[in-house]
Amino acid sequence: MKAKKFVLLAAMACVVALLALAGCSSGGASSSAAASSEAAASSEAAASSEAAASSEAASAEASASAAAGDMLLMEKGKLVIATSPDYPPFENLENGEYVGLDIEIAKAVAAELGLEPEFKTLQFDAIIPAISSGGQADIGISGFSVDPERAKEIDFTSSYYIDDQAVAVMKGGAIKAENADEALNADGVKIAVQSGTTGESYVQENYPKATAQPYGNSTDAFAAMQSGQADAVCTNKAVVDKMLADAYQDAEVVKTIATGEEYAIVVSQDNPALTAAIDGALETLKANGTIDQLIGQYM
Repeated sequence: MKAKKFVLLAAMACVVALLALAGCSSGGASSSAAASSEAAASSEAAASSEAAASSEAASAEASASAAAGDMLLMEKGKLVIATSPDYPPFENLENGEYVGLDIEIAKAVAAELGLEPEFKTLQFDAIIPAISSGGQADIGISGFSVDPERAKEIDFTSSYYIDDQAVAVMKGGAIKAENADEALNADGVKIAVQSGTTGESYVQENYPKATAQPYGNSTDAFAAMQSGQADAVCTNKAVVDKMLADAYQDAEVVKTIATGEEYAIVVSQDNPALTAAIDGALETLKANGTIDQLIGQYM
């Protein structure tokens, strides 16, 4: 009886031991699986984080690259500038060289952008269509007043100069300062203007009885007045002052109109990055005194 009990107890002890071993084995496998799962999740999270960081870096690099590549130029390393060099003191040709305030400002802007300036002659009223359609020049600078109608075709940069309008006549004629408005707005009066300018618009709007007689450049407009083909010239005051001081001392100003026109550079609407770059350059040139120095030199 004691022997049977002993055998039975021993068998029961073995079963308990086996169950305990099984429990330990089962717990170890579960713990190992959990650890493996956690490691895998941690590895996956790290890989995902690394991929995200890499993606962000690539995106930032692509954005920077895109921003740098957005500035469209006709020729790498050059800034092709359209101008009508017959509008002193802003642009003119002297001994085959482009000179004037606009020319120097364009050169300074190109230098700020690390580009070589290359000037191209176009008639004034052809510059904006050329910039708008593309293929002839990167920018235009030629005494362009900021104007809503022009802004429908091109973008303007920030302004660099402010000017007014003036009317000049030959001395000794019937049109004088004291009767200018009435005498200019009369049938048969011909007022020479440069085609496509704000001077032309001003004459058409304010002297409707007179004829706004357009010329391709301001030099021809003044020559027409001197030869008697026109009774007066209307254009920007700085141009009138320069012309009278240099070549037409037998003419005089009979009216000055405070139009407060802002001069700016014209850029294609398809090239906003170039407009922004030029705005940045102009801001620097204003801040360091370059533009004021050039205005003092030419005006």
